[in-house]
Amino acid sequence: MRKILTLFLCLLVSHFASRAQSKVNYFTPGQLWPDDKGTHINAHGGGLFYQKGTYYWYGEHKIAGSAGNRAMVGVHCYSSKDLYNWKDEGIALPVSNDTTSDIAKGCILERPKVVFNKKTKKYVMWFHLELLGQGYKAARAGVATSDKPTGPFTFIKSYRPNAGFMPFYPEGTPVEDKVDCANPKNKSEGFFCRDLSGGQMARDMNVFVDDDGKAYHIFSAEENFTLDIAELTDDYTGHTGKFSRVYAGHQTEAPAIFKRNGIYYMIGSGTTGWAPNPARWFSAKSIYGPWTYHGNPCVGAGSELTFGGQSTYVLPVSGKKDAFVFMADKWTPKDAIDGRYLWLPITFKGDDMEINWMDKWDLNVFKK
Repeated sequence: MRKILTLFLCLLVSHFASRAQSKVNYFTPGQLWPDDKGTHINAHGGGLFYQKGTYYWYGEHKIAGSAGNRAMVGVHCYSSKDLYNWKDEGIALPVSNDTTSDIAKGCILERPKVVFNKKTKKYVMWFHLELLGQGYKAARAGVATSDKPTGPFTFIKSYRPNAGFMPFYPEGTPVEDKVDCANPKNKSEGFFCRDLSGGQMARDMNVFVDDDGKAYHIFSAEENFTLDIAELTDDYTGHTGKFSRVYAGHQTEAPAIFKRNGIYYMIGSGTTGWAPNPARWFSAKSIYGPWTYHGNPCVGAGSELTFGGQSTYVLPVSGKKDAFVFMADKWTPKDAIDGRYLWLPITFKGDDMEINWMDKWDLNVFKK
């Protein structure tokens, strides 16, 4: 009996020692990233939300094989106190078994982002939605809400934003840059005018809450030829009709937006399907623009393909000055569940930015 008890205690000690050793205090971009259960984190195309000392990571739950790029489970949620070690919080928004639902199992549900509305006390999730069996034809924005950051979120609706509304133009916008549906000047304007009555296409997306509490939905529109920056309603669950077109005529997706020293920054990518391409970045003094294109923020070996990844979010690190983490996905379309995460620190030189590759790094690279 003593031998059995001793063996049991040894196994127990070994178990907890193993768990303690599994705690990490650094990032290894592109490597497997185990959660608290030892399973690779399953939150692709995701975004983060910080509240009261805890970070929440939301992303697409993938399954093995190419079919894993369709939503067979829903949106996964994880929580962390330090950004290195993540607790599995389960599925925050499950897809529906009702084939008539907008979020029916097997639909395409991508790039979920969550923000908190201080007025309604609701957590609001936006995502890019493609209806079951329609490929990428629907190009809708979907929205869901919850009383808790970990969910469950309740799906509200999906639609194409800003039906019937013309763009807002920052002061000084040249006449030739304004849409004229009586005489579209290019493909991009033609797509805009085609979709005017039914709402603009909304594919790759992000959500940003400004210092004044106003929230904005940023998404690829016009067959990805333009990024729209659209104001959300006070409860964050709809659009007001005010929006601007950014980098019109150039195909851009994967937008990730943040603000530093009163300047708005945005990182995106070209449109090459699941294959990586050079990242691109923009800056503006107003959320609606005009936005200035600056080229590729990545430097060094592998920068021409964004180190094999594609932007999904830029995270401001709480409690540290000028601390922003570039988050990207390294997609594996033939086995979606194996997709990896590339998190890298952003370096600023004045108002310019750079992203360098690092095999291993921690938050000490940022000043306090």
